[in-house]
Amino acid sequence: MATTAQAKKSKQATPKQATFTWEGTDKKGNKIKGETSAANSTIVRAELRKQGINAKKVSKKAKPLFGSGGKKITPLDIAIFTRQLATMMKAGVPLVQSFEIVADGLENPSMKELVLKIKADVEGGNSLASALKNQPLYFDQLFCSLVESGEQSGALETMLDRIAIYKEKTEALKSKIKKAVKYPIAVVCVAGIVTAILLIKVVPTFEELFKGFGAELPAFTQMVINLSEWMQEWWLVLFGGIGVFVYAFLQAKKRSQPFSDALDRLSLKMPVVGNIVFQSTIARYARTLSTTFSAGVPLVEALDSVAGATGNVIYRNAVTKIKEEVSSGTQLNFSMKSSGIFPPMAVQMTAIGEESGALDTMLEKVANFYEDEVDNAVDGLTSLMEPIIMSVLGVLVGGLIIAMYLPIFQLGSVI
Repeated sequence: MATTAQAKKSKQATPKQATFTWEGTDKKGNKIKGETSAANSTIVRAELRKQGINAKKVSKKAKPLFGSGGKKITPLDIAIFTRQLATMMKAGVPLVQSFEIVADGLENPSMKELVLKIKADVEGGNSLASALKNQPLYFDQLFCSLVESGEQSGALETMLDRIAIYKEKTEALKSKIKKAVKYPIAVVCVAGIVTAILLIKVVPTFEELFKGFGAELPAFTQMVINLSEWMQEWWLVLFGGIGVFVYAFLQAKKRSQPFSDALDRLSLKMPVVGNIVFQSTIARYARTLSTTFSAGVPLVEALDSVAGATGNVIYRNAVTKIKEEVSSGTQLNFSMKSSGIFPPMAVQMTAIGEESGALDTMLEKVANFYEDEVDNAVDGLTSLMEPIIMSVLGVLVGGLIIAMYLPIFQLGSVI
């Protein structure tokens, strides 16, 4: 109880950080200006005096009129922050000073504010792991557990370096998957919008021209005109329906666990894309288990973190079952093999790692192999999709043009 009261008191006593803009002159009389984060303007002036700067004007930075004005903090921002912090600490820079240096170099105001909050918590007497746990939106349980393990073992800078590698590899893998999915979706959306504009704005102009021909239009042209008339009347309903469907799909994926699980199962069965999802899942499994196990986390506890990091319900359930088997004395490679969903190469490398006492090293090799496989698969998919997408665009746009000029060609042949 006393410890909890002291922690609360320490937290309450921690001054709230704010950003101040200042103008002044240096030792040579040159005019300079900048920004500094501190609890109040008095502290800012004192800090500037220590640096030999004569502050003429210090004022609190005004907040933007609309919102915080900061960009959203992404997992990539967290990965970069972890790498910078690890680099600073390996260079021998004290933890609090490392926060200041990292914060000064950040361009995202929201990320800068987050780093300063963590710095204030650490200055208030909390451990780094406790400070990170106060920001659960950005630092998950795995991240905090690894930092806590590093602090307890006295090798925080080494642990931060491992976490940085883990986050960088994970984000690189996510980026590759998004690259494989976003490109064709973006092109198809553009093709749909261009086709809709042609049907709503361009085809009606040709329709007015064709009315003066006094002859029956080719079936293909008539079909396009009928489609154009339908689009002119129902385009708002069509695009509204697409918007509602996309919104409902995203909300169902976010809020409905059965629906999300069904998508996970479907993603593994899809042609071409399913193989990429499978390889990326194995890579995440191996990378996470390698990082946690090398940090000194017991294998059973490590598997707890790995289950949530796989990103797929089939592998999440399988890892949970593997954890139960391992906790009862079964070797990891036997449990992986009996699940029937891990590739032989991953199982064999795990077996070698267990026998040689270098499980983390072997799992890291597995992760590197499958990350390279994902990279190659994404490049191959992109190369395959390009001609297919161009063909689809050619059929859509070219088909509309041919449909519109077909009556004109026929009229010329009659004359």
